[in-house]
Amino acid sequence: MIGKVLQSRYQIVESLGAGVFGQTYTAIDIDYPENPIYVVKQLKTSNYHSYLDTLRLHFLTETETLKRLGSYPQIPELIACFEEHERLYLVQEFVEGHDLTAELPINQQWGCLWTESEIVEFLEDVLRILDFVHSQGVIHCDIKPENLIRRSVDGKLVLIDFGSIQSVKFSIDTELPIDWIPVTSLGYIPPEQFIGQTRPNSDIYALGMIAIQALTGLEPLQFKVDPYTNEIIWRSPNTPVNDYLAAILSQMIRYDFQERFQSAGEVLRVLKQMKRETPPSEILPTQYNEPSPMVRTSDETRQHPTSEKLSPLMTGMKVGLAANSLLMGFGVYSLLSNSPAYSETETLYKATENYQAGDLQGAIALIKSIPSHSNVYPEAQATIETWQQQWLQAAEQYLFAEQALNEGRWSDVIKTASKIPDILYWQSKIDKLVQQARVNIETQTQSLLAKAYEKAEARDFSTALEYLRQIPQESSAGALVQKKLAEYNQKRQIRAAYFLQNAYKKAAFGDFDGAVRFLHQIPKDTKVYAQAQTKLQEYTQKQRLQTQDLAFDIVSPKQNTSKLINSHFETQLPEVNIR
Repeated sequence: MIGKVLQSRYQIVESLGAGVFGQTYTAIDIDYPENPIYVVKQLKTSNYHSYLDTLRLHFLTETETLKRLGSYPQIPELIACFEEHERLYLVQEFVEGHDLTAELPINQQWGCLWTESEIVEFLEDVLRILDFVHSQGVIHCDIKPENLIRRSVDGKLVLIDFGSIQSVKFSIDTELPIDWIPVTSLGYIPPEQFIGQTRPNSDIYALGMIAIQALTGLEPLQFKVDPYTNEIIWRSPNTPVNDYLAAILSQMIRYDFQERFQSAGEVLRVLKQMKRETPPSEILPTQYNEPSPMVRTSDETRQHPTSEKLSPLMTGMKVGLAANSLLMGFGVYSLLSNSPAYSETETLYKATENYQAGDLQGAIALIKSIPSHSNVYPEAQATIETWQQQWLQAAEQYLFAEQALNEGRWSDVIKTASKIPDILYWQSKIDKLVQQARVNIETQTQSLLAKAYEKAEARDFSTALEYLRQIPQESSAGALVQKKLAEYNQKRQIRAAYFLQNAYKKAAFGDFDGAVRFLHQIPKDTKVYAQAQTKLQEYTQKQRLQTQDLAFDIVSPKQNTSKLINSHFETQLPEVNIR
């Protein structure tokens, strides 16, 4: 197919891969001088010649749907659809960017666990797309990281490869055999989709799995499943997520689609409610040793636990979800079978509350009030030393992060945050610094990118590369930066070779001044630099000799004229003899 021209217009240039439903290529439109790039999908029909007319009818119906979907700014536009040699083709807008796999924690080059704010932003972005898609009577059926493209132009997510094309081959009630499913889709496809009961909230299940993957760094198939309920067990004591958001994600991936959120709009409304009650910038992960399972929404409720109330969402969630969270150890203070008196337990409980809220001295004073004959006395005394060490470490790391923020070392702020012990008071304080650092990183990134683009436009690729290398790895533009680094480095190599060739040309005509000027423009870390240095020495020496000869000509014009005349006769004489 490479090089083939379809419809006398679309020339195939590269294969993007094959799937269950056909082959995908990039193609250029040779009808236009600028040769715009498109995506061309060739749908499989080879095994269905017996009812090709039926396929054509389905194809025309589905392409009408794709035309409507393409009106949404975060869905590729359908450019054309046609049949050629009994093969069906779709031509769609090409979206320049990178897919979401480049940003997930499985990618160690740029990936790190996402923050809750990033999860919420991601969910809202994709849910708005799904809300539109479902309103058009379409279910995507294959939501996965590879089908979410981060568009280079504006950083928006674009949803590609619509499952509506599957209805060319499958009806909505047709079972989906396991061997027909791409490996990259496994884990994101919900149970009902395998038995032909696909629903709009099947897409919500897949989106929830991606969000959980971003939070935990684990791929969907790595999670264990409860053998009794079939629910996925994804939350562990080390998962940095609060109860509210965890409940939303858990309901997005419920095994039974009837117990799942029923629409994208419903999830959006719940997320909006959560942000109202607990802004993402203030959301804190519940600590493993924290005694209360309640969701804290402010410093005030943290200091007055008796006034805390469960959020409406948490109240409305199924009992099984709450029980699962308790069994996972979140917000539970376990008691030994020979537990101490209730008052001593309550004292330890209150001390932990004070410690997490930032009152270290009050917490220690409470622990010291526990009598020595208590069963928890040895553990309580050991806790004092542990808390003092953790508090000192947290304070030191926070001051370091604060200094780094003031000095503009944004990356150091983010790196330091991971070293802060699990103390809600210090986590809350460091989160504010991290948020500011991330904002500054993004601002710095945009500034450096703009400077890099400006230098690249002026063909100063060396300076452009210097600007790109200053962009922190924590920037959300990581994948774009890597792409531009490779692009500008290649262009710089080409330009260096161009300068060397121009130096050769100048030297061939005796213009050693011009040759030296070209050679001086060749950067050090290019392939032709060593060769350029050798020529620079040679041409500099010839340049010096040329300058001396010129000076000699000015001082002794007559003598030099005589030399030129003699030289003329000498060069002409052999020609006369030959004749």
